[in-house]
Amino acid sequence: MATEKDSHPSTYDVIVVGGGPGGSSTSMFLAQKGYKVLLLEKAKYPRDKICGDAVSGKSVGMLKALGIEHEMETIDNAKVYGLVFSSPEGKVLEIPFPVKDGEGQTKARGYVCRRLVFDNFLFSHARKHVDVKEEFAVTDLIWDENQTVIGVKGMDLTTKETMEFRSRFVIGADGATSVVANKVNAEKIPDDHLCMATRVYYQGIAGMSPNIEIHFIDSVMPGYFWIFPLEDGKANVGLGMVSSDRQKKGVNLVAETERVIREHPLFKERFKDAVKLNDVKGWTLPFGSFKRTLHGKGWMLVGDAASLIDPFSGEGIGNAMTSGKYASEAIDRAFKANDFSPEYMKWYDENLWKEIDPELKTSYMLQKMGRHKWLLNLVIGKASRSKEVRDTISGMLVNEEARKSFISPMFYLKLLFA
Repeated sequence: MATEKDSHPSTYDVIVVGGGPGGSSTSMFLAQKGYKVLLLEKAKYPRDKICGDAVSGKSVGMLKALGIEHEMETIDNAKVYGLVFSSPEGKVLEIPFPVKDGEGQTKARGYVCRRLVFDNFLFSHARKHVDVKEEFAVTDLIWDENQTVIGVKGMDLTTKETMEFRSRFVIGADGATSVVANKVNAEKIPDDHLCMATRVYYQGIAGMSPNIEIHFIDSVMPGYFWIFPLEDGKANVGLGMVSSDRQKKGVNLVAETERVIREHPLFKERFKDAVKLNDVKGWTLPFGSFKRTLHGKGWMLVGDAASLIDPFSGEGIGNAMTSGKYASEAIDRAFKANDFSPEYMKWYDENLWKEIDPELKTSYMLQKMGRHKWLLNLVIGKASRSKEVRDTISGMLVNEEARKSFISPMFYLKLLFA
């Protein structure tokens, strides 16, 4: 349903800046509704993205909404069926995902998929439905006399040609260092709501299982060390800390990642014969516990540019794709009502936060509680000895209402007598 505007080929209904999961999903949701979309991407695909690589159930739900979830089976990934936790005192606990009700009593599962693979999977589908320009760096926005964003300026990184594109909306899906967010003066994310994390790939770590591993170790608390299984015996390994805590403790995350792998009693034997596949790399995660303004005159933000990452798990793909869905619906409403005012576009912020904010608030509380070693030792220690406690935690992994029990004093009172 492209609008009747300038016939110039550089004019679109929507320009999406950034081709990651948020940008590709937004583009596809808009294409489903018949809009003329240009997707601009700085890199040449396939490209890597530093991440934990976990693909949540929410992400799979968005793939289903796009009609491509069955194709996850055709790309490289590892299926995971539960979590392994370890406490600061070294107790290890395995929690399976709860069994799904229904035919065959299928075990619930998730995926871990390298972003090199997953992002290319989404981007390849997006290019089937929208105009795509890779290796194009957006450097600025174009504004009209009313200070409304009406397009972008940038450079073709191959030809060095400067180019402009016009649209009714510009969507910033260009990550934690978003040019779009910067140009519209979006709120700066405080250090208490930013996480610094590392990632390195290994092959052949001993003792791997089809579980995501999260280890609460003293040196990176409040934060954790992880090992996520990948295809063909590979694994994603890393650690993360809230930026303000990392600064206070003066932790060098790259050096600490390597030290934990080399020296920690839980891991040094497991990594002894493993092969390091690349250097340790770092990146920044903007948490959704800080609410950025997500729209303005002619612009919107999705994904990491909107600061939507879960503050406990660090997972951002699901919320990025969800924000793309709501952004497309808000734009569709605006075109149908012929009302593009910021007041009318508040629908986007209000409905996205209504969807994801309860979970983000719970996760932020869990992150805060994770600062207390005694509490982690209590929960993991009790669960390692009690099937009832393990089953309770298992249910919390997939049920948002049940997860709220984690922040209830009564849950911990009961644990003391479990």
